[in-house]
Amino acid sequence: MKRLLIAGLLASAFSMVNVAQAAALSPKNVIFFLGDGMGMTTMTAARIYAVGEDGDLTMDTLPESAFIKTYSNDAQVTDSAPSMAAYMTGVKMNNEVISMSPDTQAADAKGNAYLNGTDATCPVGNGRPVSTLLEIAKAAGLATGVVTTTRVTHATPATTYSHVCHRDAENDIAAQFVPAGKGYNVALADGVDILMGGGRQFFLPVAAKGKRTDGRDLLAELKAAGYSYAGSRAEFDALDATKTAKFVGLFTASHMSYDLDRDAAKEPSLAEMTVKAIQGLKKNEKGMFLMVEGGRIDHALHETTAKKALQDTVAFDDAIKAALAEVKKTDPELKNTLIVVTADHDHTLVLNGYAKRTGKSTPTNPGVLGLVKDVVGTKATLDADGMPYTIIGFGNGENRAQGDRKTFAALDDGAVFANTYHQEAAIRVAAGSETHGGTNVFLGAIGKGSDQFFGVMDNTKVFKLIRDAAGL
Repeated sequence: MKRLLIAGLLASAFSMVNVAQAAALSPKNVIFFLGDGMGMTTMTAARIYAVGEDGDLTMDTLPESAFIKTYSNDAQVTDSAPSMAAYMTGVKMNNEVISMSPDTQAADAKGNAYLNGTDATCPVGNGRPVSTLLEIAKAAGLATGVVTTTRVTHATPATTYSHVCHRDAENDIAAQFVPAGKGYNVALADGVDILMGGGRQFFLPVAAKGKRTDGRDLLAELKAAGYSYAGSRAEFDALDATKTAKFVGLFTASHMSYDLDRDAAKEPSLAEMTVKAIQGLKKNEKGMFLMVEGGRIDHALHETTAKKALQDTVAFDDAIKAALAEVKKTDPELKNTLIVVTADHDHTLVLNGYAKRTGKSTPTNPGVLGLVKDVVGTKATLDADGMPYTIIGFGNGENRAQGDRKTFAALDDGAVFANTYHQEAAIRVAAGSETHGGTNVFLGAIGKGSDQFFGVMDNTKVFKLIRDAAGL
């Protein structure tokens, strides 16, 4: 009897050891999706635009959800740098600051922003770098990647692999990416494996139509460091991610095109870049950390061109759908993969009036982008001046009637459904200067550890939950 008991205990112990070893050997995959500026009203409008009021985007179907507080260390309304950095580092920092400690100032004592100083981080004594999820994943031996539709040196992608006092120091941010070069971020060890997006100008010297004043050709340096490079759609298509160790794709000089304007023969979609990144990163048996940003949602909202913002939100959602399909080829139940989808901040976009249901937008139906129509009948609802107005508006923006609205031509669905139409705003600001909003944003999650995302939480807590889920 004692022998049987001992044998049973030993078998149980060995089983526990085997389970622990299997868990230790399991891949640790994290894919973090960030819709820049994608507040909940923008999500709602994009859903109606794409699939109608009763439809679902992929992000709507994620089983776990939470609401995220976005304020920064020094501002009620954040900019993208500290809000994304809070996710990546678990640290609150000041507006404009990229992955630095809370005491870091974005400007010197005279109020001048630190842009392209001689030090690729910050002047001595002005804060210190704080570790990012990408750096932590790299230290654990995971493959790492960054995909965006903005410049790869823009605020959101920059928070994953660089540390600077001011987000506008994009030459310095680019230098921090290049292994062994001056200003390299040594916390990246042998380098980030995959980087794709726009922003080629910050990797090239002025003589090559770039913006580097130091004369360096960072693309040449990356190639010398073993990276493959794609600068066009054709080169992107020719790149075999399953056989290429490390690669960089920079498809435009500045930001990539809005999805509404994108020439598919010249620029890959966010979904296509995401799939290729996953294919490249999953060669690593230890797992991957990938950050994917739908960055131009934010830019379209700043210029109050809602149609562009909604289309880019749909393109972002397509990337989530494509990522789920690709990951499930090797991890069908997402037992080793955590996917998180969220935004860094809100905007001032609103849905006006008691509009009747419009259904999705089509070439002959502006849908949510059209005028407010009464639920009884088809007449446009009128404002206090007796004039029609749009379903989508902004709290502030460049298009605000100056004077009596009755003196202007009445809006119609054709005019407001145009790709370049700027929705009206309550407060007039300079062109392109619509501001962020300060409300909570949505977070959705699926896969390993996703059940820990619920309720209302600070953006810094997301960092800890991702680390815990991935065992980093």
